[in-house]
Amino acid sequence: MNIVALVGSIRKESYNMQVAKMMQKRYKDKMNIKIADIRSLPHFDQDEELDPPPVVKDFKQEILAADGIIIVTPEYNWSVPGVLKNALDWTSRGERVFIGKPVMPLGASMGMIGTLRAQAHLRQILSAPGIQAKVLSPGGNEVLINFVQQKIDKNGQLDEATLTFLDSVVEKFVDLVRLK
Repeated sequence: MNIVALVGSIRKESYNMQVAKMMQKRYKDKMNIKIADIRSLPHFDQDEELDPPPVVKDFKQEILAADGIIIVTPEYNWSVPGVLKNALDWTSRGERVFIGKPVMPLGASMGMIGTLRAQAHLRQILSAPGIQAKVLSPGGNEVLINFVQQKIDKNGQLDEATLTFLDSVVEKFVDLVRLK
């Protein structure tokens, strides 16, 4: 099972990137997770949507070829970071590579409510006509890693309680991908 991960933070010491990398290792027997480079995507430009730059074409091909997508994002100003929104905008125009694609959203933050607002907004974005992703249902599947700085160690390993919950949600995501 080939999965592409989009990480909404491009900060060097990003907790969300640490979570994505931890997932690559932890779930390697269930899925091959490749972390996409969204940093290098140019700003979405409608003048180029039908013939985007090569970096955009390559990115869209990665999404198209994937069996599913994991989106790991922080919350900026009650929403998703601009770099993630930009990547999603590119996928929604021209060749619409997200349509019907299974998606698992999750996120980590240093605050109390995790990435609740960002994930709610992300779900709205993923249901837009140009995207129409098949998002893992929210009922009990929201992975909102709050106070992440207290739950992740220097090796990027999450605490057992968080991992137990994450394991259960990943199982549901794997099932969703298999149904595709």
